[in-house]
Amino acid sequence: MRRRHVLTLAAAGAAATACSPPEEPAQPAPSGATGTPPPKPGAAGLVFPAGFAWGASTSAYQVEGAAAEDGRGPSVWDTFSHQAGHTRGGDTGDVAADHYHRVYEDLDLMRDLGLKSYRFSISWSRVLPQGRGALNAKGLDFYHRLVDGLLARGIVPVATLFHWDTPQALQDKGGWEQRDCAQWFADYAQQMFYSLGDKVATWLTLNEPKTVVSLGYTTGVHAPGRKDRRAADVAGHHLLLAHGLAVRALRATGRKGAIGAALNLSPVYPADGSPGAARQAAALDVEENRRWLDPVLLGKYPDGWLDGQPANAPVRAAVRPGDEAVIGERSDLLAVQYYNPAFVTAQGGRVTKHPTTQASWLEVYPDGLFDLLTRIKRDYGDIPLTITENGMPSTNDVRDDDRIAFLREHFAAAHRAIQAGVRLQGFHVWSLLDNFEWAEGYSQRWGLIRVDQDTRDRRRKASAEWYRGVIARNGPDA
Repeated sequence: MRRRHVLTLAAAGAAATACSPPEEPAQPAPSGATGTPPPKPGAAGLVFPAGFAWGASTSAYQVEGAAAEDGRGPSVWDTFSHQAGHTRGGDTGDVAADHYHRVYEDLDLMRDLGLKSYRFSISWSRVLPQGRGALNAKGLDFYHRLVDGLLARGIVPVATLFHWDTPQALQDKGGWEQRDCAQWFADYAQQMFYSLGDKVATWLTLNEPKTVVSLGYTTGVHAPGRKDRRAADVAGHHLLLAHGLAVRALRATGRKGAIGAALNLSPVYPADGSPGAARQAAALDVEENRRWLDPVLLGKYPDGWLDGQPANAPVRAAVRPGDEAVIGERSDLLAVQYYNPAFVTAQGGRVTKHPTTQASWLEVYPDGLFDLLTRIKRDYGDIPLTITENGMPSTNDVRDDDRIAFLREHFAAAHRAIQAGVRLQGFHVWSLLDNFEWAEGYSQRWGLIRVDQDTRDRRRKASAEWYRGVIARNGPDA
């Protein structure tokens, strides 16, 4: 039940394998890389640009709870998590971190950490219980309270419109396999722009459409639990179409907010120096990264991607004339989510070359973040970037020194990218709170803040105290 497993190992042609070499050699450049990166400085004394947005992230279903309160309608995750065998221990997000009832307590925790930015998501079915139609005033009022509380504490709100929780009422009508869902999403987005756009200046349309496609529609280990690769590709196109329509919807309101997508990306490397590994890495890079980046930032699918689909693939008909131009409507920023690289063999399999975490898919490789950020600048231009997810689960309760080490090295990699000319404007740690970790339930703790699953009491972890210092210094310590 991997949350962000590489999307298309099957498409690359082989099952994953693992190895643990005793000594790591210098890594080949990721697919498409050119030039020589600047030398790595030590982490001591790193200072980020003035105004850098140090933040943290959450998502609605993972933290809010109050699943059936104040008129909220069910989402696909309510349905999916209540079906036997879908989540570890039968866990659900019914209560989650109880953020809905503890919002002011959590706002004060953010203020005490010194957060400059908070990235959250809006529960589509909380504000529109049927996914369409009249707004639910009580649900919308929660987000007004949240945003007002952030602004009162000097924290910039960053609102994500879709973080995997499609309203069940729309899923019953076909969900993302139905082209109309893209317009339903744009209509919902426009309602949010009119409702909150005078207070929210940064909007993210979709969170990780690649993960929705790979885990929700291909392997079925996430909601809505489909196992149909052909349907998955159609859903992926409609998700991207929804992004473009939402960007256009913001422009139509006349609001001045910035908008972009939040894409989880993984630099892909040949596992060795063979030509075959290089070819496989380039092929996987298309599915892992370019299939999402090219439409959003260039207004077109990668050359040959659509033509390379089987002749009877439904996605061929799903992509209509003009769709790519809509998807490529100019974004103001790109939100980057980085957790792990992919190392690919000449046979198309994946090998693991670095330590992993409790989340076995999360291979710890901070240099991959530098490679990813500089690659985006090189291939897609000087678009402003913000990191909206990076973090790891720790089994060490509140003494999570492993998380501190992880973040320190990733902050250093981000700083190197800024030195190399990348317009990186912020870094949001995943996650502010221990939360419902999708198919893994409550078995993994990703938060800077410990949440007791019996009482929902909060307690700052060592990583939270350390991060507070990072924010105060505007950079990590040694």
